[in-house]
Amino acid sequence: MPRSLLYERLAERLRRQIRGGTLRAGERLPSLRRLHRDQRVSLATVLEAYLQLEREGLVEARPRSGYYVRAPAASAPRALTARHATRSPQPVRNPALLGVLDVLGRRDMIPLHAATPAPELLPTAALAAATARALRRDPGAALGYAVPQGLPALRARIALRYARCGLDIDPDEIVVTAGAMEAISLALRASTRPGDVVLLETPTYYGLLQAVAAQGLRVIEVPNHATTGIDARRVAELLQRHPVRAAVLVPNFNNPLGSLTREADKQALVAACAAHGVVIIEDDLYGELAYSGQRPSPLRRYDRDDAVVTCGSYSKMLAPGMRIGWMLGGRRTAQLLRAKCFTTVATATLPQLAIVDYLSRHDLDRALRRLQRALADNAQRYRQALHEHWPAGTRVSSPAGGMALWVELPERIEGQALFEAALAHGIGTLPGHLFSSRGDYRHHLRLSCGLPWDARVETALRTLGTLAERLAADRAR
Repeated sequence: MPRSLLYERLAERLRRQIRGGTLRAGERLPSLRRLHRDQRVSLATVLEAYLQLEREGLVEARPRSGYYVRAPAASAPRALTARHATRSPQPVRNPALLGVLDVLGRRDMIPLHAATPAPELLPTAALAAATARALRRDPGAALGYAVPQGLPALRARIALRYARCGLDIDPDEIVVTAGAMEAISLALRASTRPGDVVLLETPTYYGLLQAVAAQGLRVIEVPNHATTGIDARRVAELLQRHPVRAAVLVPNFNNPLGSLTREADKQALVAACAAHGVVIIEDDLYGELAYSGQRPSPLRRYDRDDAVVTCGSYSKMLAPGMRIGWMLGGRRTAQLLRAKCFTTVATATLPQLAIVDYLSRHDLDRALRRLQRALADNAQRYRQALHEHWPAGTRVSSPAGGMALWVELPERIEGQALFEAALAHGIGTLPGHLFSSRGDYRHHLRLSCGLPWDARVETALRTLGTLAERLAADRAR
């Protein structure tokens, strides 16, 4: 019997017990090993069942303690609705994408718009020391060019990290890049030509839309659902109807929705794209930021036909400004490396040396656990603040990882209007229409929960709620 059916049956059994009151709020669920033994299923099946219930908001993971039944969400914001109408492939036509850099460059606001962790959540001092050591050790090497593919020691570290989630990656297929966005842009350049059709989920990160627009590509959008992720069935239908050349997908904690695509759907996505000769460019930037500490699988795990180019970065888990990313090229490695050489030649050497030094001296998992716990706590507090201070009818995502919160406003409130009002009060947000190739989601807003919860953040969220109430009142007149 397929594992997906086993975990779904196990999840449904536990779901009935929770909703029927057999398992009560706050009660600890059986350990993974106990349920594995009692139900005679694999540990992977038990874990996938718990992760599914966590995505549904029925259970929560507590670090070093286990899984617990969540309290009923009587006081929680309402769930998001899913609305999307598929259009025929068209170029990206969203003028707002041109102006977003003006906001990102500002340093005079509370940055609830910036999807990066605050410096105090990262091992900043340890990385600074690592950078100083790398510079002292060999200034000539640190300030000179690295090999275009990236330092072998760093590529070995990246491959070792993927081995922890069941991927056997040859360091020679890794190309180090200036962040994940360069990796995605290079993969697009190597696999498409202007006018080709590219499939993206919606909503999706505005940077991906900018990259697609820069290549002169046409977009077909597939729905991404808050609780289940990318609609694999719809992807298969679209591939039957349209000549898609590449798919740029964010299966793990999509930005801005925070959704996590189910493992069975990941497998189906990879199979469908491989059957139609579609290259998948996987943005796995947030894969290490699961609140439960259980890293979800990249799409590459299910790739049997060399259809996936996985892109990642240290930006969200160690140091945004070091701009160290990568792509797993497979049989396309030589082509991707040529594209790298013809653009930026090589990635900066000193940050590569610094990260290698840091990883050789420190436990990355320990730093990640601290970050994961902080982001999970932030997300919970932010969501509760939205419920308490924002207008009735506001809906908000409930992610299981990453740092994006997707807010659906009441119909009478425009996301752009709230964005502008927030700017006037020194608060950064991003309007929802940035996350669509056609400017959809006009009643949405994206917030980042990368800032630790404190009085300043609480005041900012309370102020945003007041501004939203004013906008609603103005529209009602």
